[in-house]
Amino acid sequence: MLKTKLRKIKIIPDYMKHTEGSCLFQMGNTKVLCTATIGEDRVPPFCEEKNIGWITAEYGMLPRAGSKRTSRRKSVNSGRTQEIQRLIGRSLRAVVDLEKLGRRTITLDCDVLQADGGTRTASINGAFIALTMALAKLRKDGAFTKLPLKDYLGAVSIGIVDDKIILDLCEKEDNRAQVDMNVVITGRGKFVEVQSTAEGKTFSQEELVRMLLLARKGIRKIIKSQRKIVSKILKD
Repeated sequence: MLKTKLRKIKIIPDYMKHTEGSCLFQMGNTKVLCTATIGEDRVPPFCEEKNIGWITAEYGMLPRAGSKRTSRRKSVNSGRTQEIQRLIGRSLRAVVDLEKLGRRTITLDCDVLQADGGTRTASINGAFIALTMALAKLRKDGAFTKLPLKDYLGAVSIGIVDDKIILDLCEKEDNRAQVDMNVVITGRGKFVEVQSTAEGKTFSQEELVRMLLLARKGIRKIIKSQRKIVSKILKD
């Protein structure tokens, strides 16, 4: 039996006053605040050599985002946090033309306000919107005439729970998952990243294909929600 439906998606753009781009992205009971900051004329040394811009990300959870308090210091310094930050940055860079971005760094801050599974995938989905808003502002200011975006970007979690394939896992489902997977796909259906781990059960190639197909279907719906917001942004 498959659970094929996404949890309810809610997107509130322009959630923060002072940033170049922001949104509150909600999937089910998971809420992530995503903000974009443009750093003019600041890029890593290797970007200077290649004459490209850069997209990076930071991720964190509020102390009471989950059912128990996690200290801020522990959250910031954990290996999990570092791994998720790199995932978000890699995913966003996959759909941005860094040469056309110019000599600047855009930093996406993803702060989990409430965690109920899928925080890293929700962060990617919200960060894409915040990034698009920042790029639209740069275009409006004359940095370029066309957004240096190559495609849309969506992410979703999927897994096997009690021998059933489940899309968009909540925390209870994630805690019981026999197989846990996170999938990042572009609007054109190209894979950016697939992270999959057997927690209590090995899985077959057939199950892998079924999970990827279901993840692709879910991401299409996520990107459809993104398009509604982005179309309004680009009209402004």
